[in-house]
Amino acid sequence: MKILITGGASGLGEAITKTLAATNNTVYFTYSQSAANAEKLQAEFKNTVALACDFSNATDVKLLSEKIPKLDLDVIIHNAYSGDYLKTHFHKINPDDFLTDFKVNVLPVIELTQAAITEFRKKKSGKIITVLTSALTAIPPIGSAVYCANKAYLAKLTQVWATENAKFNITSNSVSPSFMETAMTSFIDERVKEQIIENNPMKRLLTVEEVAKAIQFLVNDATAINGKDFVINAGTLLK
Repeated sequence: MKILITGGASGLGEAITKTLAATNNTVYFTYSQSAANAEKLQAEFKNTVALACDFSNATDVKLLSEKIPKLDLDVIIHNAYSGDYLKTHFHKINPDDFLTDFKVNVLPVIELTQAAITEFRKKKSGKIITVLTSALTAIPPIGSAVYCANKAYLAKLTQVWATENAKFNITSNSVSPSFMETAMTSFIDERVKEQIIENNPMKRLLTVEEVAKAIQFLVNDATAINGKDFVINAGTLLK
């Protein structure tokens, strides 16, 4: 299969790239600030192709969307997210921050998915997989208004894509992992991490590799699954 992963050179994205490339798929992945790691991935997996794309740059996104017809994709995986997911209390956030983050983290997903769906409809097949989050949207912590709003917006879009494109043999599903230790969450207070681990019956954090395996399942699954959100809860029941 031919797969495009956004933000596929670091963190969860790197784990997804490695997992899917290991099974001889052709994996295209985007990167912005992880050029060195992107080179390492290409050296390790000859069936990967790194695509530089800064999602805050509208021209970069446009150029990438224009490449999609040539890539002949079977799957597109939305993983990239730029910015802090914890800022400050909602009433203290500059309203412009909502628009800025929306432009970087939602509009590119919309543009790339439109391009992918156009091609998928011609082929009468295709899969869209979007990484959301269960750890924050279930009980949003203080300061997460912008991040949670963006993820909630994408969550609804995944359902729209599923409904509108099912008759073309195109599926749209999402994966919502609980708290993982990645660069994005590295600044979290160690005491908070310890509390999360203590409340987890498995007594550990979810790993990016575990989430990547769940995404691999959706990549390889038949089209019977559509419009579903797979919560990876690390053994914890979310209320």
